[in-house]
Amino acid sequence: MNSTDAQTLPLLGSNLDRFAARGVTVPDYDRNAVTPGIVHFGVGGFHRAHMAMVVDDLMNAGKAADWGIVGAGVLPHDVHMRDALAGQDHLYSLTLKHPDGTRERRVIGSIIDYRYGPDDPQGLIDLLGEETIRIVSLTVTEGGYNVNPVTGEFVSEDAMIVADVAALKAGRLPSTVFGYVIEALRRRRDDGVDPFTVQSCDNISENGHVAKKMFGAFARLVDPELADWIDTHVAFPNAMVDRITPATTDEDRAEVRESVGLLDAWPVVAEPFFQWVLEDSFTSGRPPYELAGVQVVDDVRPYEHMKLRLLNSGHQGLAYFGLLAGYTHAHEAMENPDIAVYLRRYMDEEGTPSLEPLPGIDLDAYKDSLIERFSNPEIRDTLARLGAESSDRIPKWLVPVIGDNLVSGAPVEVSAAICASWARYAEGSDEQGAPFAIVDRYATELQQVASSHATDPLAFVRQEQFFGTVATDSRFTGHYLAALKSLHERGARETVRRLAAHEAL
Repeated sequence: MNSTDAQTLPLLGSNLDRFAARGVTVPDYDRNAVTPGIVHFGVGGFHRAHMAMVVDDLMNAGKAADWGIVGAGVLPHDVHMRDALAGQDHLYSLTLKHPDGTRERRVIGSIIDYRYGPDDPQGLIDLLGEETIRIVSLTVTEGGYNVNPVTGEFVSEDAMIVADVAALKAGRLPSTVFGYVIEALRRRRDDGVDPFTVQSCDNISENGHVAKKMFGAFARLVDPELADWIDTHVAFPNAMVDRITPATTDEDRAEVRESVGLLDAWPVVAEPFFQWVLEDSFTSGRPPYELAGVQVVDDVRPYEHMKLRLLNSGHQGLAYFGLLAGYTHAHEAMENPDIAVYLRRYMDEEGTPSLEPLPGIDLDAYKDSLIERFSNPEIRDTLARLGAESSDRIPKWLVPVIGDNLVSGAPVEVSAAICASWARYAEGSDEQGAPFAIVDRYATELQQVASSHATDPLAFVRQEQFFGTVATDSRFTGHYLAALKSLHERGARETVRRLAAHEAL
């Protein structure tokens, strides 16, 4: 079917039956009967491809009608999601792209409203204070937790944090996610309403612990007694979510419009693979996630390390070498057999030795699946996306692998080469001299340090806020210097070929 075969219709509740007739799976429940139970800050593709999808699965199974999701945003760019969802009854389409070109299309109905904080701060605070809201969940990115990368402590001197602390102390309304969550918890405590769970879904090691520490630190700036109460009474479960969800493109919008005549302002596309491991620690109940394929466990950490140190670090190994070699998309880079072999070498020789025991997990099969997923030509995941916000990612995902392996005596050669590829990328141009648009909150500082490679080739990894003390260990620096020199003299393709072949750099 294409747009000439069927009328193009906006994504509205009144049109769901027509989309169902075109082969699209649509909500099989009465959305008018769904009541809010979750407020989610940071509605983007990732949230809509996992948590919102899972809740929709439960609703289709006749469960969780009292766990409807209300999206929330506080940043200027959040107005775009507000407007996209508001114009289509808060519905959106999810397309799963299989490697063979087939598609699974569905409409998700679990998001029932969206609140943009600056529109009505009081309204958002009132919603967060309602007893029916039992979970506040987050996908605010790694940088959204306001963690000092050197000390691991809360950055209390941030201008927005200073302003929000002053506002709450003076009885005014907040403007940051920290302010909204902490003020809502304060009001619930004072009103005798049970606190909600704060459920982080971001790609951060021990994300629940990080959220508890950072939100607790903000609360302590406002009211130490409140911070103590939160520490005792509010659950912050750890979680690990695994699904590659590339940014939505105009081509994605066009495809869903032309294939099934569905007009969606902000569709979501994702790979078929899905894994969500969640610590069973909630303050005021939760949806029956396990009925929708979620692994609810006592300890998330081993699963989380598996993902962060194999998939996420693997993405870092793919991104910079791929970009330097002139590729645009992940699957294009993976068509180079040297890149696939080098990545598997990292996973086998360096990522795996750094992991804790994982009973019941077939690691070889998991690593095979990663290579297959990276190679999926239908996802069209960009290397630029994988290489964005490197300063938030490599320190949390790859540097711990290096640190553990230096202690245990496991190899670090490929990890050091990945660090060198980031350093070379941070110089700001590819091997033909074309500039990279580096997306990183520290882009200017990183590029300035990288510009000194000719005179001080260890300058980049001496940045302790990103690399800790690895630059003091010759086992790491020897491999790093060799890889950086090879990248400058031989280029990315030859360097990765030698890594794949276990040849000296």
